[in-house]
Amino acid sequence: MDNVTPRVRVPKTASAGEAILIKTLISHPMESGQRKDSDGNIIPREIINRFTCDFNGQNVVDVKMEPAISTNPYLEFQATVPESGTFTFTWYDDDGSVYTDTKDIAVG
Repeated sequence: MDNVTPRVRVPKTASAGEAILIKTLISHPMESGQRKDSDGNIIPREIINRFTCDFNGQNVVDVKMEPAISTNPYLEFQATVPESGTFTFTWYDDDGSVYTDTKDIAVG
């Protein structure tokens, strides 16, 4: 799908064991498959159906999304950071597309 853009906000630094706030947003129409176009034809379902967040290869969040999720889904959650590393964010689209973003964090 064109114009799908993930955005992620993660603090650049944290203390060991600190719970940080992570915010994610992905631009996506999230078409439920239940609406009709002006000619009365059903608009096919096209949603982000899964979101994952990993930190240094360990899963932090794994969310299954359903058609009732709004356009441009926004997720906010906390994660405890034990060490410096990299968060990997992945969104899975119905059409088989996979969108990823990564953010580094330094623990000091």
